[in-house]
Amino acid sequence: MKKDHSFLFSPKKWLGEGKIKLSMVEEELDFFTRWNLGALDQGGKIPASQEVQIKGMNEIMHNQFLITDLTSSHFNLELENAALGTIIGKGIIKENLIAWEFRHSELGFEGFEFYERQPDGTYLVRAEYATPDQYRTIIQGKIWEKVST
Repeated sequence: MKKDHSFLFSPKKWLGEGKIKLSMVEEELDFFTRWNLGALDQGGKIPASQEVQIKGMNEIMHNQFLITDLTSSHFNLELENAALGTIIGKGIIKENLIAWEFRHSELGFEGFEFYERQPDGTYLVRAEYATPDQYRTIIQGKIWEKVST
């Protein structure tokens, strides 16, 4: 496991914000996110949860993740949410990058996320998802470790 990455692989809380562009809406929308990352269990799995709130929308999207088969260079990622059910993706770990992709041909769902570590320990986030109805979601933002007060 990459010890230099504190995001995703250490039991911490992360906050984030950025812009989300939905192909069905002209304007970019602000979003806020909160990650709650669990500890590596005896079975070699890391549980994680993510909440995403888009400004102006009441509903908060909840994503549950399970990181499995973790090595120094890659991992598997299980995503579960109300809209998609459960999807398995593949991730990679590089010196300053964590990334994953999902491809679910039966649902016609695919997408990727990049988390690029910055010198100050924050991560720049880029993501893009597509659904079978040709809707695209493009996300750009930043996440940072939540400091306990």
